[in-house]
Amino acid sequence: MGRMDPDELLAALDPEQREVALASRGAVCVLAGAGTGKTRAITHRIAYAVATGMVNPAHVLALTFTVRAAGELRGRLRALGGGAETVRAATFHSAALRQLSYFWPKVIGGRPPKLVESKLPLLREAARDLGLSVAGGALAEAVTEIEWAKVCQPHPDSYVFAAAAAGRAPAAGVEEVGRLYQAYEALRRDRQLIDFESVLELTAAILLTEPVVAREVHGAFRYFTVDEFQDVNPLQKLLLDAWLGGRAELCVVGDPQQTIYSFTGATSEYLRGFAADFPGAAVVRLVRDYRSTPQVVAAANRLTAGGAGGVAGLAIAESSGALVAQRPSGPDPALTRYPDEEAEAAGVAAEAAALIKRSVPASEIAILLRINAHMERFERALADAQVPYVVRGAERFYDRPEVRQALVLIRGAARAEGAHTDASGLPGELPAAVRHVLASAGLTVAPPAARGAVRERWESLAAIAGLAEGLAASRPGATLAEFAAELAERAETGHAPVAAAVTLATMHAAKGLEWDAVLIPGLVEGIMPIVHARTAEAIEEERRLLYVAVTRARIRLALSWAPARTPGQGGRAGGETARQRSRFLAVVFPSMSAAVKESTVKGNTVKGNT
Repeated sequence: MGRMDPDELLAALDPEQREVALASRGAVCVLAGAGTGKTRAITHRIAYAVATGMVNPAHVLALTFTVRAAGELRGRLRALGGGAETVRAATFHSAALRQLSYFWPKVIGGRPPKLVESKLPLLREAARDLGLSVAGGALAEAVTEIEWAKVCQPHPDSYVFAAAAAGRAPAAGVEEVGRLYQAYEALRRDRQLIDFESVLELTAAILLTEPVVAREVHGAFRYFTVDEFQDVNPLQKLLLDAWLGGRAELCVVGDPQQTIYSFTGATSEYLRGFAADFPGAAVVRLVRDYRSTPQVVAAANRLTAGGAGGVAGLAIAESSGALVAQRPSGPDPALTRYPDEEAEAAGVAAEAAALIKRSVPASEIAILLRINAHMERFERALADAQVPYVVRGAERFYDRPEVRQALVLIRGAARAEGAHTDASGLPGELPAAVRHVLASAGLTVAPPAARGAVRERWESLAAIAGLAEGLAASRPGATLAEFAAELAERAETGHAPVAAAVTLATMHAAKGLEWDAVLIPGLVEGIMPIVHARTAEAIEEERRLLYVAVTRARIRLALSWAPARTPGQGGRAGGETARQRSRFLAVVFPSMSAAVKESTVKGNTVKGNT
C-alpha cells in the first residue's frame, strides 16, 4: 500500500485531534470525553508518525483492554494504510502471552505452562479440598476477589489484611476467600498452570530480571499507545513500565469520567498523575462530542458537573472538560415515574415497541440496567410485547461455548464440502447450509420460550446464521469455506454480529458501545447508586457509571424509576415504604416537576401526561 500524505491525515482531524497527531514523539496524555473521536485521534497520530518517517511501524505497540477494541484499532490502521497497517495492536494479555510463550523456552526451559481460561473449575476443586460449601454466586464472587488481589499484588497470605483495608466484603467472607485464594494458587502451581494475571506477572518478571530479554523487547517496541488508560490496574502498569524501560515514548488516552471498574483493581490515578510521572508531557483535551445530540450532551455535562470529584485532582493543566455537542438538535431526554417495577418493565418494553414502529431499527435501541438480577423481568416484558431482543453480557461473543462449538461445526462442514463429500446432506444455499449445521447445536426456527441461558444460547446461534445471510446477500455463491474464513477473521478482531433486536445489557457491559435510543430504567436509591456504595468514592463511581450509560445514546434518552417493587406497594398502609428516586435524577433534570410523566400501564399500552 502506498504512503499516506501527512497533510491529508491532518486535514481529516478537528483542531484538538490534530494537536494529538502533531505531538508525534514523547509523552502525550489525551483526555478524551465520550464520543469525541479518541480512536480516530490516536490512529491518525500513529499513521502521521509513520507517514512522516518519525517512527518505524514495526516498532509500534498499541495496547487496549478488549479484543473488540484491538480489532477496531487494527481495522482503522489498515484503512489508513501507508505502513500503519503493519502496526501491532493488541490487548495487554495477548501481547504479554505472545512474549511469554516466545521467551519461556529460552529463559525457563521447556514448554510454557498451559493457560487456564476460567478459574472456576480449579476454585471448585479448592473448595472441596478445604471442605468448604460455597454457593455458585459466592464462588463467582470469589473469582472476582482473587483477580482483584492478583492485579493489586498482595500475596495470598496477605489477602485478608489487604481486602479489609480496601473495604472488600465478599459474600463468602474475607477469611474463606483468603483460604480459597491460597488453595487455588497451590493447585495452579502444582499443575504448572497459568491464568491471565500470571501471564502479565511472569512477563513483567522476565523483563525486569533478564537484561538480555529486556534489550530484545525494548529494541522491538519503542513507541507505545495505551487506550482507556483510566482502566489500567497496578499489574498492567507494572508490565507497561517494564516494556517502556524508562523511556517516555508513550501516548495514553482516557477519560476520568469513565472510570467504572475500580472493583476490579482499575484506577484512574495513573491517568491523573501522568504529567507528574512524565514532566513536560503534552496534554490534550478532546471535548467535541460527535456521538450525541446537544440535549444528550447537556444531560451528560450536568452529571459530570454534579460530581464531587469531576476531573479535579488531575496533575495536569486544568481547563473545562465539558463536552461540546457537534450533532444537530434532537428530542429532550425523558423521565418517567411508573407506579411499580412490573409497570416500569412493561412501559419500557412498550416504548421500545413504539420506537420500532417509528422506524428506529431494533438494533439501534438499548435497555441498560444497573444489575443482572433485573434482566429476567425485562426479558419477560419484551417477550410479552413481541419485541425481539438480545442479552449482551460482559463475556466476549466468540468466547461463548456455543459459539466455539458452532465455529468447529462450520469448519468441519466446510472441509467436508471441500472434499466433495455429501455425508452431511447440506442444502445448496449458504444460509440454509449454515442453519442445517447449527441445528445440531440447538438452533431452531423460532426462539425458545425459556429465558436466561437457554435463550442466550439460541441468540448466539441465530446471530451466526444471520451473518451467513448477510454474506450470501453481499456475495451470492459464497461457500461454507468462505464463511468459515470470515468467522475466523471476525473472531480474531472481536467483531461480533449485530442482531436485528433490542439490546438488553448492564451498564458495565455497554461501555464502548452506542445506540440511537437508550432507555435506562430502575433509577432508584439502592439500585443507582447501588446499596453497597456507602463511601463518597463509591457514590462517585456510581455517578460515573450512569454517565457512561447516558453517553451511549446518540439521539433519544429515556430514564425511569418506580417507587414500589410490586403492584399495590406504593407506600400505602400494609405495603413497603416507597423507594426514593435516584439522587442523580435531580442533577440530570434540574426542573424535576416539569420533567416527570406520571404513568400507568395496562398491558402494552402506556398512558401518561406531562
